[in-house]
Amino acid sequence: MAGKTRHRSKKTTAVSRRTKKTSAAHRRRVSRTSRAAPRRRAPVAKPSVRRKPDEGVSSGMTSKKTTQRQGFRTNEFIVYPSHGVGQILAIEEQEVAGAKLELFVINFVKDKMTLRVPTAKVTAVGMRKLAEPPLVKRALETLKGRARIKRTMWSRRAQEYEAKINSGDIVAIAEVVRDLYRSETQPEQSYSERQLYEAALDRLSREISVVQRITETEAIKEIEAALAKGPRRGPKPAEGEDDEAVVEEEAA
Repeated sequence: MAGKTRHRSKKTTAVSRRTKKTSAAHRRRVSRTSRAAPRRRAPVAKPSVRRKPDEGVSSGMTSKKTTQRQGFRTNEFIVYPSHGVGQILAIEEQEVAGAKLELFVINFVKDKMTLRVPTAKVTAVGMRKLAEPPLVKRALETLKGRARIKRTMWSRRAQEYEAKINSGDIVAIAEVVRDLYRSETQPEQSYSERQLYEAALDRLSREISVVQRITETEAIKEIEAALAKGPRRGPKPAEGEDDEAVVEEEAA
């Protein structure tokens, strides 16, 4: 009996030893696996960076504190020939091909448009200051004169009218308004005549309104009042007075 007990004790000891060896080997394999597998780092939240207003919107464009260039100041109303009256909002500096370029930022409210013009080219593009009151008075006096119509094809006259409108010359624009105006007693304008007349009237009324500090509606009334005083636009021409427009022969 004692021999059987010793035999079982030896078997139990042997099994215990094998179990310990197996457990130790398993721990070594797990340890190797854990060392071999790279640890995943927890994602780190990036700090939020607040961007300043308009930062990065216009590359290479910076707003300057300069308030005057070429005799023009910021917030000043000017006349750009092909667009009429606009307002200088700022003077910006832009770098192009390594060279710095100064620009007038001009806003045209009625056209809902912003234009950038190099400060060095204002003379070349014909940008000018608003007309002085004496020149505005001269333009209004021009409206009272006799219409002058060239005896030539309409397409040719239309080009000349358009050139005057886009010249930026307030007197030349007044001439277009005068020549294309039709009173209630005169034949109606054609569609193309009406288009040019309204374009000239818009340019003229906008400048007069800014110079005289009145509304555009008031400026249009002033223009129409001057037109009504023309020789062929009154209620009835005086006896012996020619109420026809002056027709000019085209120069050869």
